Amino acid sequence: MRKLITILCCFIAMNATAQYSGYKLVSNTEAFRQQFTKASQATQSIQCDFVQDKNLSMLADKIVSTGKFWFKRDNKVKMEYLKPSYYLLVINGNNIKTKDGQKENHLSAKSNKMFEQVNKMMIDCVQGTALDNKSFTTRVFESEHTYLVEMAPTTKALQGIFKNINLTVDKKDYSVTKMDMIEQSGDNTDISFLHKQTNTNIPDEVFSVK
Repeated sequence: MRKLITILCCFIAMNATAQYSGYKLVSNTEAFRQQFTKASQATQSIQCDFVQDKNLSMLADKIVSTGKFWFKRDNKVKMEYLKPSYYLLVINGNNIKTKDGQKENHLSAKSNKMFEQVNKMMIDCVQGTALDNKSFTTRVFESEHTYLVEMAPTTKALQGIFKNINLTVDKKDYSVTKMDMIEQSGDNTDISFLHKQTNTNIPDEVFSVK
């Protein structure tokens, strides 16, 4: 269950008042919000590779996973972990499918409040509507080439797991290039999106949850 929730927040240990090396706080975020929303609304689909670094406080070495990522409006996400082991996550609206080895599970994001909040957060991050999600307060920082959107959870359910969820946004096209999930435990999950293709034709069958 915890693995699913962490992956859903998908699409490292800092607190809500932290400053970030090489970044400065953006005092007026309206211009960023408008450009981020505009670019996101123009994106109908995404397919790319991803690299996930999982840092566990109990382990000296991080766990590195690689795989494929797909997104299509509205509310369709697929993450297929290929190395070092296979794991599949598909979100299609409120329906979720996971596959771990030979074990396949089907559930609804509405089956509990936590799933519903996490599912919405995942979609908001990909669709570029994260700044409008009332389950988080946000601050925006900028460096020469990127923005960093710091999302601090406001609901007790999410606060019980995460300190922050940070998005790195490329200044050239306002696309999300990295998602950083910082847990209360001190563990963190860092997902980088590589070789991105946007607005290609992705069949709906890719997101089948049957």
